[in-house]
Amino acid sequence: MNESKISRFLVEGKLKERNIDIPRIKSILKSATDNTNVVKKIPITKESATLVFREFYEGIRQLGDAKWWSLGYEPRASHEVSMEILMDMKIKDSVKLHKLDWFRKIRNNANYRGYKVSEEQAREISDFWNSCSKEIIENIRKT
Repeated sequence: MNESKISRFLVEGKLKERNIDIPRIKSILKSATDNTNVVKKIPITKESATLVFREFYEGIRQLGDAKWWSLGYEPRASHEVSMEILMDMKIKDSVKLHKLDWFRKIRNNANYRGYKVSEEQAREISDFWNSCSKEIIENIRKT
């Protein structure tokens, strides 16, 4: 993440400078993995797709929050910055990171507009978590 973007997020109130907080980072990562481990046990059906999608999304967002905390910032009132920090990560399947903003839009449509998430969308975010989360978490822990 370049300095000008960080400065803009600070001015816009989307980030706040904080001390690096290792216990908080560990807690956020544990929450993300614990919750997604539970949601993995739920079969994806038409009825469960929105719930499953939201929980995987929340886990991914928490990874973004943990990354910001590892850099000395607290994300404030915007999932956009939590997803954006992840898009800049260097992972093997970095092309998959381009889906993060699309996931954010689907989640917003489900939460704020009452749209139903499809089974395919729930499987897609589940596949993203299963293929990318471990490497993202390792990256955060190295910071």
